[in-house]
Amino acid sequence: MLTQKLEIYLVGGAVRDRLISEQHATPHNAAASDRDWVVVGSTAEDLLALGFVQVGKDFPVFLHPQTKEEYALARTERKRGSGHTGFEVDASPTVTLLEDLSRRDLTINAIAEAANGQLVDPSGGQQDIAEGWLRHVSGAFVEDPLRVFRVARFAAQLPGFNVAAETQLLMSQMCTEGELRTLSPERVWQELVKALAGPEPQRFFQVLAACGGLTDWLPECEARTWDLAFDPRADAMLRYTKLPLAEAALLALADRLRAPKSIAQAVHDRFAYLSVLQSWPQVDASVLWKTLNQLRALQDPQRLIRLIGLVDEAEDRLRLEQQLLPLCAELKQVRLDSEEAQLKGAEFGQALNRQRERYVQRYLSGL
Repeated sequence: MLTQKLEIYLVGGAVRDRLISEQHATPHNAAASDRDWVVVGSTAEDLLALGFVQVGKDFPVFLHPQTKEEYALARTERKRGSGHTGFEVDASPTVTLLEDLSRRDLTINAIAEAANGQLVDPSGGQQDIAEGWLRHVSGAFVEDPLRVFRVARFAAQLPGFNVAAETQLLMSQMCTEGELRTLSPERVWQELVKALAGPEPQRFFQVLAACGGLTDWLPECEARTWDLAFDPRADAMLRYTKLPLAEAALLALADRLRAPKSIAQAVHDRFAYLSVLQSWPQVDASVLWKTLNQLRALQDPQRLIRLIGLVDEAEDRLRLEQQLLPLCAELKQVRLDSEEAQLKGAEFGQALNRQRERYVQRYLSGL
């Protein structure tokens, strides 16, 4: 095996989540965690010679030629500028494992596992896992403003874990000093999406509110208490779309964080068309057909499917899936009679729309 020639350690999420699964009553899917490795005592040339592929230029990270897992050279970082990227990296073979672990954000993420299964835990991460604390490793925590959002995201992903008081103090200091403004909107969006996909997304907003972390990037969220529960079956996109904010606020937030255009589309659909689905099947045929037409549900039902996912009650969602989606499939098969089929251009489209609206009327009357 290639890795037999290297001094390697499993680090980060895979180790953390396995220990959480072992120590907490609420299991975490350690098998689904990314397996990241740190390589001690080697150079980039050593890894390239073994067939590893380097990714990125800023950090010495490589992909295993077979497993595609990430292997990073042990490294230290020194703050040289502002923001998330203003670091000078030292990835020389003299950097030790302990030096590498000392630069990590939280103690629970600063545990390494050797090939023989022995754990290296210089910062007390195992105890913090047992007690449920999100605690920074060192004062260097303040050098990377993205860590404020990462801590909030871990609170959303790890039920039962709370931010240690001393870490909360550092986060408040970073927010007060305006460090968060140096981040890129894309990085903030990534942390928000990961938090929304977690078991308790409301914790993300609660932790940020407590340290003043909403002001710079998520000001629309400051007025909320965020004591609501999120739908456990919904994915991150659905959860964002259903955030308890006005349409303008959701659109402004998505625009500021440079979210994918599909997010803005889903938000628009929620406020424009969700009420039509929620009254199913007591809907006007012309309104329903207009809605389906504007959603382009006959050409591609994905927007309609996403909209159905926003309906609150599971029974209502199932009914829409069983009745409305087949209706769309049937509407695609509606044809004009031989006389109207001779129409051209806009007249043809108008006639086809009238025919499909009549079909919708008959369908609804039969429910």
